[in-house]
Amino acid sequence: MRLLVVSQYFWPENFRINDLVAELVNRGHEVTVLTGLPNYPDGKVFKEFRDNPTFYSHYEGAEIIRVPLVPRGKSGIILALNYLTFAISASTLGLWKLRDRKFDAIFTCQLSPVTVGIPALVIRATKKIPMVFWILDLWPESLQAVGAVRSKIILHLIGRLVASIYNRCDLILVQSKSFIPAVAKYITPSTRVQYFPSWSDLAFNVENSKAAIEVPEKKDCFTIVFTGNIGEAQDFPAILDAAERLKHFSNIRWLIVGDGRMAEWVTEEVKARELYDCVFLLGRFPIERMPSFIKHADALLVTLKKESIFALTIPGKLQSYLSTGKPILAMINGEGARVVDESGSGFTCPAGNSQSLADAVLRLSEMSSEQRDVMGKKGLEYTKREFDRSSLISRLELMLNQLIIAKSRAEIN
Repeated sequence: MRLLVVSQYFWPENFRINDLVAELVNRGHEVTVLTGLPNYPDGKVFKEFRDNPTFYSHYEGAEIIRVPLVPRGKSGIILALNYLTFAISASTLGLWKLRDRKFDAIFTCQLSPVTVGIPALVIRATKKIPMVFWILDLWPESLQAVGAVRSKIILHLIGRLVASIYNRCDLILVQSKSFIPAVAKYITPSTRVQYFPSWSDLAFNVENSKAAIEVPEKKDCFTIVFTGNIGEAQDFPAILDAAERLKHFSNIRWLIVGDGRMAEWVTEEVKARELYDCVFLLGRFPIERMPSFIKHADALLVTLKKESIFALTIPGKLQSYLSTGKPILAMINGEGARVVDESGSGFTCPAGNSQSLADAVLRLSEMSSEQRDVMGKKGLEYTKREFDRSSLISRLELMLNQLIIAKSRAEIN
């Protein structure tokens, strides 16, 4: 197949779409990626990209077509411009750059924002090829949940945009079964929706990794590791509340590996609450380094705010956590909590409940390493059963092939 992948985010930014593209190329498909300039999560175009953009024109055999955009910055207004400029730039300059290219289908990765669907639909209409739209974040619900948009009028307008995009897709894929009724509010009965979850990052191979030297050595210590985005959705106020409740337990420490829009606030709060002996902010590292930090973990932490929209979500990192063989502490509601409870891979507590999180940390820290190993192994078994990478990508290949064949038959008739 000749595939066009449209995603506002792509390598060297760390998202699962990178792995999907690499595997599709490995399976013999010709893949081209239409994306923007790498600037997530710092809000500035990566220095290494500015210094040598040619190096980032190909990834694992896939060609990358980049279009300019306004970097994310640090304010809501600049972030909105980031979304808007990519949509406009990819719909115009991107279309022009792809003018002589022929594709069999478009695969659109909708992390956030939903506006990534605009250029994908422009190209779909121009080249008259089918399009698959993979929804990993629900709009406008997620905007409302993190307080990014409060105006009911604006939320309504975004909802109309969402409906317009969804109803022009040939197939919609959703990362959580709970997304299906949420998406159904915006689509006509003829629009197809299927469940298609994420899988573990291949980079999360902990067994053969060496422990990160950036982590201070401490014997007889129970270490909780959080990796990824430090943002509004992750509810760091509740995480720090739990850490503060346990600050007098000298054997418990928290490692935060990542960056994001709330990183500065978290740094200030750690100082203000005098948590510098138990909470360590290690900064952002390439995804390939994550196993070295997870090597230190006795438990892995996943959290989402107490919002109805987040209860529908399976956090992307959860599949990767399950594959490490480490027990999980999950301060989340809904689908994510169901996965942890169903797998037996760790302890869950209600979203936003710092006391319950602190209790779960204590309970897990008091268990033997053998008991925690049993939890970790259950997580491994579950992810092999429910989130197997090879099986999922094979399913995607089949769905794309079916769309291409259906399109060809329709043209003949």
